Amino acid sequence: MAPLRIGMLGLGTVGMGTYTVLRRNAELIAGRTGRPIEMVMVAVRNLARAARLVDDEEVELVDDPFSVVNHPDIDVVVEVIGGTTLARELVLQAITNGKHVVTANKALLAVHGSEIFAAAQAQGVVVAYEGAVAVSIPIIKALREGLTANRIEWIAGIINGTTNYILSEMKDKGASFADALADAQAKGYAEADPAFDVEGVDAAHKLTLLASNAFGVPIQFDKVHVEGITQLDAVDVAFAERLGYCVKLLGIAKRNPQGLELRVHPTLVASNHLLAQVNGSMNAVMVKSDAAGVTMYYGAGAGSEQTASAVIADLVDLARSSSVVHRHRVPSLAFQHNAIVALPVAAIEDVETAYYLRLDVAKLSRTLPQVLAHLAYAGVRVQQLDVLEHPHDPELSAVVVQTEPTQQRLLQVALAALEQLPTVMGFAKTLRMERLE
Repeated sequence: MAPLRIGMLGLGTVGMGTYTVLRRNAELIAGRTGRPIEMVMVAVRNLARAARLVDDEEVELVDDPFSVVNHPDIDVVVEVIGGTTLARELVLQAITNGKHVVTANKALLAVHGSEIFAAAQAQGVVVAYEGAVAVSIPIIKALREGLTANRIEWIAGIINGTTNYILSEMKDKGASFADALADAQAKGYAEADPAFDVEGVDAAHKLTLLASNAFGVPIQFDKVHVEGITQLDAVDVAFAERLGYCVKLLGIAKRNPQGLELRVHPTLVASNHLLAQVNGSMNAVMVKSDAAGVTMYYGAGAGSEQTASAVIADLVDLARSSSVVHRHRVPSLAFQHNAIVALPVAAIEDVETAYYLRLDVAKLSRTLPQVLAHLAYAGVRVQQLDVLEHPHDPELSAVVVQTEPTQQRLLQVALAALEQLPTVMGFAKTLRMERLE
């Protein structure tokens, strides 16, 4: 068969990894695919730099990305430039020209995915994006194909390596958030501007795509509740460990009787839970479904060749299915276009979870009955209460409450009253808890 001809947009970390792996494993990939996959054109910003990196006369280097998407002999456009503006224009132009698209750009798809997938459907082309979520973990393929017979109940994932590294350092070394972040930046796990990672936005982009594949709902990034880890106190990480828990930033998509929950936030999970064993910059995704039960997928969540592995897996799928009628291909979002339904997404105030609650209190014997009374009055049931030595002030006690599952709105009523007590110092610290069974 004729080669699948690739045009790539960008030669940064992911682009260079894709070029390197395609070249190194060309014979292996062709043997598995049944046809060669050839990189024929790459759009770059700096032609001189790119020429030093790409020593292949068969690859044309250009500095106009539109010359790639408009080239008549290119079958697939690989978009690895990132961003949501120019990348959107280029991807839509490639689709208009009848070209398949492979992208690792989760932000692009989370923000503009509905438009992009609709355009691809109309043109009869594929937009593939395994590299956009937990790169070395084939979780999109698992949801679209491996679990296709299942009704998914929930997904819970550690899907941002930067925050997982920071939380691992806070737990293992007792580091503050600021110190753990500085260490992550020094080691290259965090960007100079880490906001998208530490504020939970990157994880929310990925959760949006996971939820659409799991539940057959539209792309709806704007409905994901997002909390990051910037306000997390090392004291609570240490207390959680003493109580048998580990703090992880989780992306959670879950069915409930009213529709869906879509949320990203720091979460206490039991220390013996599988997700609690995922440390450093690694990623993991757990899926609970009716037939397969609970399955878990683990691997690197970032990296040049790790992402390239996912990008090339998509290219192999396209090479194999090039002669398949579009309606017979695996759908981009796991469900046929006419089967996608917009289920209601619960407001975070209505979501029920258990909570970890820490109050720094003076005059413990007088304050403790008031704490319990205010929680009971608000309808918040206590599962366990511990009084721990305060790490910074010997005159204070740390009252740590684990609640039964409750709505956030009820907990907020209790907190508003508790924080007004003269013997409660400062604001309460709260973290959600998940049992994930």
